Amino acid sequence: MHLDRGQLAALAAILRHGAFDRAAAELGITQSAVSQRLRGLEERIGTALVRRGPPATATEAGAHLARHAEEIGLLEARTLRRMGLTPGPARIRLAVNADSLATWIPAALAGAQRQMPGTTFEIEVDDQDHSARWLREGRVSAAVTSEGASLQGCDALALGALRYRATASPAFLRDHLPEGLSGPTLRRAPMLVFDDKDALQSDWLRHHFGPGPLPPTHRLPSTEGFVLAAEAGLGWGLNPEALMSPGLTAGRLVELIPDSPWDTPLFWQVSRLLAPALAPLTAAIRSAARDVLVPA
Repeated sequence: MHLDRGQLAALAAILRHGAFDRAAAELGITQSAVSQRLRGLEERIGTALVRRGPPATATEAGAHLARHAEEIGLLEARTLRRMGLTPGPARIRLAVNADSLATWIPAALAGAQRQMPGTTFEIEVDDQDHSARWLREGRVSAAVTSEGASLQGCDALALGALRYRATASPAFLRDHLPEGLSGPTLRRAPMLVFDDKDALQSDWLRHHFGPGPLPPTHRLPSTEGFVLAAEAGLGWGLNPEALMSPGLTAGRLVELIPDSPWDTPLFWQVSRLLAPALAPLTAAIRSAARDVLVPA
C-alpha cells in the first residue's frame, strides 16, 4: 500500500493543532482541502484516524500514521543535507522535564537547529521519572529521562545530573521553623511541589529525616514560579541550583541543610531507528548538558 505524503501531512497538521482551520493555515491550503485529504487517507486505511473534537485528537491508528509521517520527514531531511541540498521543514517531538527545559534544553535546541535548518521542535513536558512513557508509547522520538536502562528500540546516553538544593526564604524560616530544622517541624511547614508526579521534596525529606507524613503542600506547575514562591516565603522546596543561585547569593533564599545538594541523574533516550537523523540534536544535547549538569 502506498501512503500519500500530502494526506499524511494533513493528518499530522490536524493533530498538531487540534483543528482543521489551523492545519489549513499551516499547509497553505483550504480547510476543505484538508478535510478531503484526511477523508481520502481514512478511506485508504479503512478506519477513522481523527476524533473530530474539538479539539481534534488521534485515534490509535491516526497516532501511528502521524508519527510515521514525522519520521519520514526527519529521514528525508537527513538524506538531503548529506547530499548538500536544502531540506524542507521537519519536526522533532521530544519529552523533557520542566526543570531541564527551564535551564539547559533551550541552548541545546538552538545549537541543533543551526545544524538542522528548517527543523522545528515540539516539546512535551513531563517529570523526568515519567517522560520515558512518551517514548514507550511511540509519541516522541527522544526524551530526557531518569531511566538509564535502554528502552526497547532506543539508545540511552548518560548526560549527568541536575543539581537541586532545598531552600526557603529567611522569613519562611522565622515564621515556620523558629525552633530550628527537624523532621517534625519541617513536616508542619508548607511545602512546594510542581505537580502530583513531583517526588523530589518527599524523597529529600525521607532521606534526611526518615519516613513520616507529608507537609501541607502548595502545587505550583511552573519552574520559575517555584523559585519565586520560595523567595516570597510561600513554602520550602528543591530548586535547580542553576536557577536558585542568584537568590541564594543575594540572601533571598537559605539552604535548609547547608552543603547538601540533591542530584538527579538524567539520560538521553533516543529512537534507534531515528538516531542517525537525530545525531546533530544528540550532539547538541550532550554539549549543553556538560555546561550545566554535574557528573552523576
